[in-house]
Amino acid sequence: MSAEFHILLVEDSPEDAELLRLTLFEAGLAPVIRRVDSAAGLAEALTERAWELAISDYNLPGFSCIEALRQVREHSPDMPFIVVSGRIGEEDTVALMIAGADDCVMKDQLPRLPPAVTRSLREAQMRCDTRRVQHALRESEARFKGIVANVPGTVLRLSLDAGGAWSFNYISEGCLALCGIGAEQLQRLPACFFELIEPLDSATFSQSMRASAQDFSDWNWEGRIHVSGSEEIKWVNLRASPRRLDEGGVLWDGILSNITLNKAAELELRRSREQLSRLSAHIQSAKEHERTRIAREIHDELGGTLTAIKIGLMRLGHDLAPGADKALQLLSSTEALVNSALDTARRISTDLRPGILDLGIVAAIEWQSAEFQKRMEVPCRLSCALEEIPLEDEISMALFRIFQETLTNITKHAGASRVDVLLEADAQQVVLTVCDNGRGVADAELSKPKAFGIRGMQERALNLGGEASVSRSATGTTARVSVPRVTPMTAESFFNETRNRPVEAPRRSPPAANPVRAK
Repeated sequence: MSAEFHILLVEDSPEDAELLRLTLFEAGLAPVIRRVDSAAGLAEALTERAWELAISDYNLPGFSCIEALRQVREHSPDMPFIVVSGRIGEEDTVALMIAGADDCVMKDQLPRLPPAVTRSLREAQMRCDTRRVQHALRESEARFKGIVANVPGTVLRLSLDAGGAWSFNYISEGCLALCGIGAEQLQRLPACFFELIEPLDSATFSQSMRASAQDFSDWNWEGRIHVSGSEEIKWVNLRASPRRLDEGGVLWDGILSNITLNKAAELELRRSREQLSRLSAHIQSAKEHERTRIAREIHDELGGTLTAIKIGLMRLGHDLAPGADKALQLLSSTEALVNSALDTARRISTDLRPGILDLGIVAAIEWQSAEFQKRMEVPCRLSCALEEIPLEDEISMALFRIFQETLTNITKHAGASRVDVLLEADAQQVVLTVCDNGRGVADAELSKPKAFGIRGMQERALNLGGEASVSRSATGTTARVSVPRVTPMTAESFFNETRNRPVEAPRRSPPAANPVRAK
């Protein structure tokens, strides 16, 4: 309360008004007093300004104290109103207090007036503060309800007490649209919510809840619920933050959101990705089968024909008469062309499908390493602790093609003077690691749109249920490929893949070059 405040005094006696002022002044109060003595004067004064306090004599000629109290309350409901009287009965005092007076002080007990004024002003301030807080609270609740009403889901406060009992301290009305159960019913019967959870997802719900309660970590759960009263199933996501209760329990504040559409889109994207992978795998398989067929045709048909031509030319040379130098010269040049055609046929056949693959992946990697070393004059050292790693043809071919692509990238971009190859296998997977000491691959090169070689390696491995990665190392670039030893193929897809595949007898041929191998 400020040292100076304003009092509206309803008093017909100027002497009594001065006595009242002196009493307040002697108590350390310095009010500015406006005296009125009629209903009209009171009504006019009430409109002049805001008054901190009203004091009224009980006995007013032609104007009752009750009427003055009514006027004050109609204009300013919170203004303190104190009655000062020379004589008043108990019943009248009670009637005034019921009507809204804050206190009643007898004129022969005026020393009671300053404490009554101070107390009334303090209580009025408290009522004002309380009303302000209540108004702010209502505004806050209105804003909260407005926000909650527009949240695409259900806002909730869920508690777990020390005894393991669940309860919803709060749940928004969005639960009716999401779960098919109203907020009032869920707060009354919280078990209704847990009965909606799909049985297959109940375990993950309980596990995630226990983990959050034990570690006080954020609770994040995805699962399915049955909408009450219908056959509909929805995917929901629960995100909540925990805090410890004084009684030993846990309280979560969070949001339960409907993610059915997102989940459907995610599943559709996954199905599309799987279909694309199967298509890519089918294309790769068809390509390899066609390469094998063409290689066989070149090797068996074209190679056999060229060999027969060469034999015929040799016989023709033996049958030429002595002195036919021009014919011998022509025969020799034709034989050279046949030999060149045979070399070309063998090279194309080997590029399409190296026969060394029939001897296994270890022999094929050894042979390709030796070929790279011979062609590029760059040491290519293979380390493998196993003599052989039995693999399905599809996996063996894919791993070999990935290795070829890796060596091609090293040839084009690395500028390396050494390549180290490590081939490992266990019961489940085979791992190929190729390291070079070149300039190292940059992150921008890995992510550029036309990095088809690296993407092709990754796609081949992914189609087999494995993975491939290329990264910069301290000494250059490292490519790592891991694939399972058995293709992840269903019986139906295996049948579709193999029913039209021609049956081939395995052909074993020695490597074209001596491998460089470290044991």
